[in-house]
Amino acid sequence: MYGRGLINGDFVLISGDTISNMSLKEVLQEHKDRRKKDPLAVMTMIIKHSKPSILMHQTRLGTDEIVMALASETKELLYYEDRADSSHLCVTIDKDILANNPTLQLHNNMEDCYIDICSPDVLSLFTDNFDYQHLRRHFVKGLLVDDIMGYKIYTHEIHSSYAARIDNFRSYDAVSKDIIQRWTYPMVPDVLSFGNCHEMKLHRQGIYKASDVTLSHSAQIGANSVIGNATSIGEQCKILNSVIGEGCSIGKNVLIHGSYIWDNVIIEDGCKVSNSLVCDDVHLRAGAIVEPGCILSFKIKVGKNVVVPAYSKVSLLDKPSNEDSDEELEYADTNSGVTDSAPFSSTRGNADHPTIVSEDDELGASETCTSGVLGYIWASGDTGILEEWRQSIAPIPKEKLQELQHAVSVDGDVGSEEDLNNRPSEADRDNDSEIGVIEDDDYTKFEKEVEETFQRAVDGVHQDNLILEINALRCKLVSFPLMLSYSLQHADCAGAVFYSIMRAALVAAQSTNDSLLKSTADALTKWKDLLRNYTKTVDEEMEILLKFEEMCQEITKEFSPLFSKILPYLYDKEIVSEVAILRWAEEKENADEPDKVFVKQSDVFIQWLKEAEEEDEDDEEEE
Repeated sequence: MYGRGLINGDFVLISGDTISNMSLKEVLQEHKDRRKKDPLAVMTMIIKHSKPSILMHQTRLGTDEIVMALASETKELLYYEDRADSSHLCVTIDKDILANNPTLQLHNNMEDCYIDICSPDVLSLFTDNFDYQHLRRHFVKGLLVDDIMGYKIYTHEIHSSYAARIDNFRSYDAVSKDIIQRWTYPMVPDVLSFGNCHEMKLHRQGIYKASDVTLSHSAQIGANSVIGNATSIGEQCKILNSVIGEGCSIGKNVLIHGSYIWDNVIIEDGCKVSNSLVCDDVHLRAGAIVEPGCILSFKIKVGKNVVVPAYSKVSLLDKPSNEDSDEELEYADTNSGVTDSAPFSSTRGNADHPTIVSEDDELGASETCTSGVLGYIWASGDTGILEEWRQSIAPIPKEKLQELQHAVSVDGDVGSEEDLNNRPSEADRDNDSEIGVIEDDDYTKFEKEVEETFQRAVDGVHQDNLILEINALRCKLVSFPLMLSYSLQHADCAGAVFYSIMRAALVAAQSTNDSLLKSTADALTKWKDLLRNYTKTVDEEMEILLKFEEMCQEITKEFSPLFSKILPYLYDKEIVSEVAILRWAEEKENADEPDKVFVKQSDVFIQWLKEAEEEDEDDEEEE
């Protein structure tokens, strides 16, 4: 394009696997204005806030955390590293950067959206450096260390808009869930299909169904699921948190959880598919089990009662033995290795060794043996097989989370979970000159990180694993005494977790109060045990009530008219106790009128609690 002169002005460079709903108007104008003042400003990168997991040092998209150094005032990019030394939790920055910039911002909480505004100079730079294989590791880092040309890269952070790149299976899963939960609006299933002959409609709990779906009365469709056109689902099936494409045939007693089933797939009776991706025209015979993390490529056939082990990748094509393609060079951690055998050691048939069969063989023809799988297993390399979970659709295994949490605890030299849960006394906090109470901005950051942790784990992850993540986050914060430090209390965790749950309920609901109430009840039922883990005292229960008040007044006013209806539900589910509710109401007696709004709204329920308490006291006196 450069040689032909097809591009003469500024242009947008975007990865083909990026999805975004942002408007480019503001950043384009910002880039042009900057270019007028400084012709060396050749690129503006789009970035967004995305706190990486402190356990894995990667984002919810499965990519490595990025360390960026930015000039505080101009937002010029001074340093970029997408493979930081996470084992030592350190980075090395050239001393000249520090010498030339009195102040700079060092971030590991930014995500590269792979959307760039470029000047025509970028084309000539690519021509001069034709051996560049990776836009960031080679081109961007090359410009940053080039003192001769003096070209500069700037950043533009987006806040309310959505942008994400899908370059591994975990990001495919994360972005798909974001689309279903409408973070990418207007790029959501019902809007994109509007006006088509097979229009997709949004139902309660984030369920999307096409107009021509055959659904058995006994089948169960769970929240955040999509069912495509001309798909039939048999009796006693459970489709949970999954996407089913067009023209699929699903038999009886099938369980599909956290998975993506593409078009024209046949799944016979009694099959189970967990946290996997099944491509077009795959055929699962009766009783087949696909364990978490599997990828079944196009036209794969799985025999009767075969168990496909976790993290298997099966294709009709051999895995290439060379890694010379542009894609392989771009992603240095791509695994290698070829196998033409099926290393399946676990089946539910009588055969000792399932085999790969030819296309002429009939899978599942015998009632007494398992015929196996039609396809090649793409084996991982020597080092890759241990890291499959990092970029998999499947949730992170609990044992791996525990291992990572232990590593974080050792690195941070922090105490046990029990030590963390013991709050310091007021005297301890008053006598410590370096450790004060949490500032509002600090708590907001902590609350945001808890919400992001909750969002990463909300789909198909056991609550114990989520508790490990949140506790690890708290451990990490405690290990930095000049930041949030020991003033971070258990009640703060309770408020942050409650906020995250209620935000998720709001996203899942439709526009009506009834829908929001139903969505909230479902969310609190699902996550009540998680909340109870952080509400073991009356003070912590009161933090839930105070946080709910704050949300209704400031952040999520949609809950305001429903406060008096949700409060009894919190009580019934034993999230907050009678003592906490009555103490909260008592403390509001002398408050200003605006602070009494929700106490008055809940007056009937509070009076009922008081009368019940008096009756209990009378019964005790009689005894």
